Amino acid sequence: MCSRTSPRSRAGRPRSAAADTAILEATRAALVELGWSKLTMSDVATRAGVAKTTLYRRWAGKNELVVDAVAVLFDELQLPDRGSLMADIEGVVLQFAALLERPETKTALMAVIAESTRDEPLRERIRTSIVERQKRLVQEGRRRAQARGELPAGPGPMAGTDDLIFDVIAGAVVHRALVSAEPVDAQWVQRFTALLLGGLAAAAQT
Repeated sequence: MCSRTSPRSRAGRPRSAAADTAILEATRAALVELGWSKLTMSDVATRAGVAKTTLYRRWAGKNELVVDAVAVLFDELQLPDRGSLMADIEGVVLQFAALLERPETKTALMAVIAESTRDEPLRERIRTSIVERQKRLVQEGRRRAQARGELPAGPGPMAGTDDLIFDVIAGAVVHRALVSAEPVDAQWVQRFTALLLGGLAAAAQT
């Protein structure tokens, strides 16, 4: 698994993991209660029980802080070995959907995406801190499926498709859960996975 990109650090006393956790939890709670526009670094500091200067030693501003608060939630996603590529995909999609149902995830993700339409540095931070890190799941799934013989070994005709596969999975689940507000239940996940695997099989044969 890729290591998380740490917020900026400065010389001085060692970072406190407990303080970081409290700050990120406070950020998510403030987002749910107040929304993006009313969230302030001062409010987060008060909720976390730290000085505002502690926040600014770690994060330059609200944008960086909120993205990191979202990123740690997505780092919870795992790809347990369920015995087949189909079962592995179904498992991680259901995890992803459950994560998006949590109020702190839904509120924070929608807030940073909306704000990023006007802020290119924020959009880049989302790409590096959330999107690029979670592509590890696609890469892990591919390696596991190749070891099982479910996908051809080596790069082959599917070389360079990790980005596309990630976009298809993430895009479909986010749209279903947050845009259409439809359930991502076991039946939908099975149909989606079958469609995805059909596309992968066709791509592997070209």
